[in-house]
Amino acid sequence: MKRFAYASLFAVLFAFVLAPLAATPSLAQTCSTKAVSKDGKPLSGAAKTSAIKRCCEESAVSKEGKPLAGAAKTSYVKKCESGG
Repeated sequence: MKRFAYASLFAVLFAFVLAPLAATPSLAQTCSTKAVSKDGKPLSGAAKTSAIKRCCEESAVSKEGKPLAGAAKTSYVKKCESGG
């Protein structure tokens, strides 16, 4: 009976704690992966730089959903553009 309890505990732990953490990287799209043309081909050069900058500026929001401003926005955009 104890073995079943441990197995159930592990299943619950995996389902609610570990599974979302494992799925996060595959679901996350960075601005550099979003930089594609209308044809679906990856952008390059100035077009890619511009698309990444626009994407980073649009995604600069706080945890509450409010747009970042000032130094916080600048820092976020710089980190986003560098891929970090």
